Amino acid sequence: MNLFGGVIPVTGITFLMFCVFGVLFFGYALGRITIKGVSLGDAGVFVVALIFGALFYESLEGQLTIKAAVEGKDVIINFAEKALEIIESLGLILFVTSVGFIAGPKFFGNMKKNFKSYVLLGLVIIIFGGLSAVACIFIGRGIGFGATIETAEGFTAMIVGLLSGSLTSTPAFSAAKATVAPEYTSLVSVGHGIAYIFGVIGVVLFVQLVPKLTKADMDKERALITSVDDGSSKKKVIGNLLKLDGHGFAAFALAALVGVFLGRIKIPLSAAGLSGTCFSLTTTGGCLLSSLVFGHFGRIGKLDIMPSQSTLKLFRELGLVLFLVAAGIPGGAEFIANFDPMYFVYGIIMTVVPMFAGFFFAKYVLKLSLLNNLGSITGGMTSTPALGTLISTAGTEDVAAAYAATYPIALIAVVLVSQFIVILF
Repeated sequence: MNLFGGVIPVTGITFLMFCVFGVLFFGYALGRITIKGVSLGDAGVFVVALIFGALFYESLEGQLTIKAAVEGKDVIINFAEKALEIIESLGLILFVTSVGFIAGPKFFGNMKKNFKSYVLLGLVIIIFGGLSAVACIFIGRGIGFGATIETAEGFTAMIVGLLSGSLTSTPAFSAAKATVAPEYTSLVSVGHGIAYIFGVIGVVLFVQLVPKLTKADMDKERALITSVDDGSSKKKVIGNLLKLDGHGFAAFALAALVGVFLGRIKIPLSAAGLSGTCFSLTTTGGCLLSSLVFGHFGRIGKLDIMPSQSTLKLFRELGLVLFLVAAGIPGGAEFIANFDPMYFVYGIIMTVVPMFAGFFFAKYVLKLSLLNNLGSITGGMTSTPALGTLISTAGTEDVAAAYAATYPIALIAVVLVSQFIVILF
């Protein structure tokens, strides 16, 4: 391909990088537009990625398609999807590992104080998400499945895909595909892509609007969430610690390495009646867990395993926007190809119902402070982009501790709920 009248030749990989950085620039520009104090922020990158995917994904595929000989046969290989998956995985690792390190020093103190609240809130959010999915199944059976679905099993597959997308949960998406009959896995993928868009943008806007609508005193709210301390700040370190590098890249890499390994461990769920199905933390959950532990202890003997705050802030932001670009480009293409207004409505229901149920439960039953509440909501909704927005809105990274505490509960619950829906309906 040649750009600008043939002046600049562009190869496939170069074109991919051109697209990624172009989406980042225009996404940040869109995110800066503020209307009555509300903006898309980093989610602007996601919106631009969606638009780009809808308009130009085929061109990107064309640039990253090659012919290769496999076992003596010519095979056409498309690397666009795999390249974006690599970028997405790298972004997630950078983001969640940074979040874990940031939350680590106060995580265990926060968990000790609010453990029951986090468990209950995570379960409430996912249970309401599951109930809204079941309600949508009955609605669909009453008014008709849709133009492209003819069976009840196919419609259920679509709904669990919508549920995983509305909660932006990759583990639930994978578990649903593994549980439905092979002929319905594509419907799970379509549903996930349709609901994912509002699943991201809806929670991002929610965490910005709630403080404004409630006229919250943010200085007071920040003081409430930063008052939690597990005593790690008082730990004494005797002598100088050994740093492998000045920025803490080596410590970060070690935590990510351990996290990827933990994420690969699979736990059979046959005892729960889900024969042949396994649960895993995935790379996201594994990196979050390992970095929380690293961030809590800060050292192994004389070895410093805590990256600098500047490194963590940079990796958190970089990881988030890389994830949004890589998830948004193919998501935009799938959305246009498979859009159905009613499915989009179902997805909105499955995002809004658990989000509001969780918020009011945390506020009136658990009595959590506003930022603790919203941080827990981002974790319960397994919404990585919303956490990035909340950190900016709240003006403190301490909200990451609430996200990190609720996220694992929601992660496990949404996988199980998705599979039970497939089995029962």
